[in-house]
Amino acid sequence: MESAIHVTNESPAPAKSGRMGWGSIVLLLGVVVAAIVFGWALSRQGQAQPTNGPAPDFAFTTFEGQSYKLSDFRGQVVVLNFWASWCGPCRDEAPELQAAWEYYEDSGKVVFLGVAYADNGPKSLAYLEEFGISYLNAPDLGTRVSEAYHIEGVPETFIIDQRGQVARFIYAGVSAPALQTIVDELLLKG
Repeated sequence: MESAIHVTNESPAPAKSGRMGWGSIVLLLGVVVAAIVFGWALSRQGQAQPTNGPAPDFAFTTFEGQSYKLSDFRGQVVVLNFWASWCGPCRDEAPELQAAWEYYEDSGKVVFLGVAYADNGPKSLAYLEEFGISYLNAPDLGTRVSEAYHIEGVPETFIIDQRGQVARFIYAGVSAPALQTIVDELLLKG
């Protein structure tokens, strides 16, 4: 009987240290981030724009540096419009909103407020100038206001009555005559 001895130059496999490599850490972080984003999306799934009930209150500072809260306008009808300079339908609505604002501007009974969604720089100011927008407008820093109203896109317009209740929601396609009809009805109800 022969016994065979095999000699190899292979070194033994290194012992596992139990630590994770960088690739594993990055992969794990990716999975955690994906789970957080998925969970956040699920939590918002049942939330929709407020179409009635109390309008979410918020504080804002206009592009001109004036500070307000939505609740400062109790007793007036508020037309709250979310827009962005890069949004085609917003550009279509801008002259309509301005015309409706000019109709009510001197009444003291109606306030128009534009909220620039994810568009807070020089392009917003150029948009306001291009359309001669003279009503209050503010950037939505951190998208706090947009999140409070659960907007799904722009433009979106909320009409808030004198008691601070959402009276109407318009996804897109605002016209001055349609706005005036809605606002006049609310003013008659007082």
